Amino acid sequence: MDIKTATALRRLRLVSAPEAVSFLILLVCSVLKRTTDFDAVPVMGMVHGVLFVLYVIFWADAWNRAKWPLKTAALYFVLSVLPTGGFFAERKLRREAEDAVIAARARKEGMVGA
Repeated sequence: MDIKTATALRRLRLVSAPEAVSFLILLVCSVLKRTTDFDAVPVMGMVHGVLFVLYVIFWADAWNRAKWPLKTAALYFVLSVLPTGGFFAERKLRREAEDAVIAARARKEGMVGA
């Protein structure tokens, strides 16, 4: 995995958890708006919207660089529209990055030992 691909995956991973948190807070704010006088929906809506747009941009970049199959790319996109999906995406992306590092080290050790 080259550095640009690793960076694209890292960016997607780093935005996925905050995007999920903002989605959950937006849901809470929506309920509070309808049950109380508290109305933070415009602010949280904007925060979540910005994070969601960043997620989609970073998702498209990661898909392009990592050459994911359509099924994997679709999974990461679906996770972005589920209220807690960003947490699962972050965990899966972290595992993918760790596996890539392990594979790179194994290739390097194989080249050194040869």
